[in-house]
Amino acid sequence: MTLNTYQIADALKNDTCARWSYNGSLALAEYLEEYEESTGEELEFDFVAIRCDFSEWDSLQEWAADYFSDDWREEVGVDMEEIKGISSNADKLEAAGEIADANQMREHANGILNSAIREYIQDHGQLIEFEGGVIVSSF
Repeated sequence: MTLNTYQIADALKNDTCARWSYNGSLALAEYLEEYEESTGEELEFDFVAIRCDFSEWDSLQEWAADYFSDDWREEVGVDMEEIKGISSNADKLEAAGEIADANQMREHANGILNSAIREYIQDHGQLIEFEGGVIVSSF
């Protein structure tokens, strides 16, 4: 039986032993279909294997905090002096009442962190990003 994207997403979402969000299950279904198309290999749908090979997280930083036992920022190669400098500048801006600029600096720091995590995952496995979270392959 050949399943379409939405049938795969529904089957993943209905897997009571996994915690797939609908957006996550849809992103994973699309990834699996793209894999089939790019390799020419027809995959057999095995939700148990998929559950073992992939996990869903709300964010890259949540994945990193759960994956690493120590300070994940150093594990993924983040220059913590740069992050501390940005955070310090953001605190100063906030204290001066420049909330929007402070928030923009904090977003920049989060972008640096997320980029480092993204690169780490892509160097070691598969990363699927979607609205509302990420899916990371086991590695």
